[in-house]
Amino acid sequence: MHEDLPDVGVVELTVIDGLRVRLARSGTNQGIPILLTSPWPESLYAFRDLLPVLGRRSPLIALDLPGFGLSDSRPDVMSPEGMANFILRTAVHLGISRMHAIGPDIGTPSLLFAAAQRPDLFESLVVGGGATNPDLAAGQLKDLIASEPGAFAEIDGAPIGAEFVSQSARIAPPPAVLDDYRQASAGKRFEDATNFVRAYPRDLPRLERIMGGIETPVLILAGRDDPIVPPENGRFLAARLPRNRYVELDGGHLVWEDTPEAYAGEIERWLASDYRAL
Repeated sequence: MHEDLPDVGVVELTVIDGLRVRLARSGTNQGIPILLTSPWPESLYAFRDLLPVLGRRSPLIALDLPGFGLSDSRPDVMSPEGMANFILRTAVHLGISRMHAIGPDIGTPSLLFAAAQRPDLFESLVVGGGATNPDLAAGQLKDLIASEPGAFAEIDGAPIGAEFVSQSARIAPPPAVLDDYRQASAGKRFEDATNFVRAYPRDLPRLERIMGGIETPVLILAGRDDPIVPPENGRFLAARLPRNRYVELDGGHLVWEDTPEAYAGEIERWLASDYRAL
């Protein structure tokens, strides 16, 4: 681990379902645990400002999902439905029987699929910033969804991920964090990660058909100026999920980087009491 990386708790590599994944444990020893899943093209260090806030009342596990951050990849998990199954297996591996889950970006469809399968596992969800309908994606994301498999196989993805964050985040991440993001997309990792969004035209229509049966309370946080996952994606969820709260924050796609205090504040209030009102 880079010595200049911010403190996100005890960082470890562990094997879950045959895949080596990176996770960080922090927070208290009491309360309902909170699982946080990494956005793309970042890593669990995207939560560096959120973890100290949430850790005052709950055990925290921040996870680099397979194929993202510094976790290993495998074809069967690189889709929203496949990742949902991995998240469920992760809960079993970690001995979690009930949890809150926070999944911005690619975590959004994955957690919703997981909650549809195992409503007993999730106390609440926090999602947003992830495409919910292929037709509502925009900009670079729309191009990635439509790209041919192997389109980036001969390209070192390290600068692609790092440059996207550098250009998109209103607050520049610390250099060590940006280097971690660079490693997350290095070599063929960017090509492998793109397979996840290439699965959207198949998986997202399936998710839409089951949304009405997801009874888990869901907080949807959207960046008002998101150029690749416009707020229409969050409104799409809000119109279909039975128990939800939709909030737009002043930020772009990386709203957790752009406005960390407001992002953390919304989640803290949600977990403290608001989700029960739904």
